[in-house]
Formats: sequence, structure tokens, C-alpha cells
Amino acid sequence: MSKQIIFLQTHGSPNILEAEISGAPTVGELREAIAGAGIEIVEETFIFLDEAEQHVHGERHEPVPGLKHGGRVHVTHCHRIKVTVHFLDKTAERALPPGARVRAVKEWAAHHFKMSPKDAAEHVLQLCNSTERPPSDTPLHQLVQGCGCDVCFDLVPEKRVEG
Repeated sequence: MSKQIIFLQTHGSPNILEAEISGAPTVGELREAIAGAGIEIVEETFIFLDEAEQHVHGERHEPVPGLKHGGRVHVTHCHRIKVTVHFLDKTAERALPPGARVRAVKEWAAHHFKMSPKDAAEHVLQLCNSTERPPSDTPLHQLVQGCGCDVCFDLVPEKRVEG
């Protein structure tokens, strides 16, 4: 049977682990691969594939649809991440899956705040009360602090030096 490599990311950790799994894995095989990589799975654990809206669930023998070679598997205790974005004097909130990326938050925020494409291109997301601007491909669960299920951003101008 063919094997494939998957990348495991856990709640609040920047580390990425690698695991090998069968070409057509079952829910049980996926859970075993995650546990084999040293990640504890408890009843409150949710497993998401890439940026999927729904978590992996089902009986041990059921196949895992959509898991591909090189895919990211997100292991978290959050079913949704509450995202808050501040822009000027406005605030918007939305719940997104843990595997959603920072770029998806920026796209949503730019649309929500009715920014022109030019203005949106000149702004970046910065974590609230910090100067950290996470890369656009960072999954949300990686930015969550402690046991929380929320993350806060400020939509700020990207400083450019022209001359």
C-alpha cells in the first residue's frame, strides 16, 4: 500500500511535525499517526485538515476524505477560533476554523471594512498589543495564546519607505 507524508501542527505551537500514513487512511489510522508523533489526543481534541471548515470525525474504520500527500493536519482543542479585527475606530468579529490562515482573515476584514483593493494591499494584520505581524500563511491556532480560542488583530498600514 502506498504511503504519504503529512505535516502535523498543534494548538499554540509553531513546530511542525512530520508523519507517514497510508495512501487512503482511516480515522483510526490518522489518530494513531498523530499519537505516534507524540501528540496527545483527548476527547476534547479536534482534528482539521488544511483549511477545512469541519473537523475530522467518524468511526475508526471510516476513511478520511481529502487528506493528501503533504497536507497539513491541525490538532487543537478549539472547534472555532474567535477572530477580532480592529481598524481605525471599528471592530469586527468572526469565528473561523483553526486551520484558516492569516491571509483569509485579512481578505475577510478588508471586505468587511469596505477597503479598496489598493488600500487593502497597503495594510497588514498585526497582533493586538504587539508589533508582531505574522506571515500570511500562518494558521490561526498557531497564534492562540494558552488555552484560549481567540486571537486579536489590528489592521494597520504597512510602513513603506519611498525615496
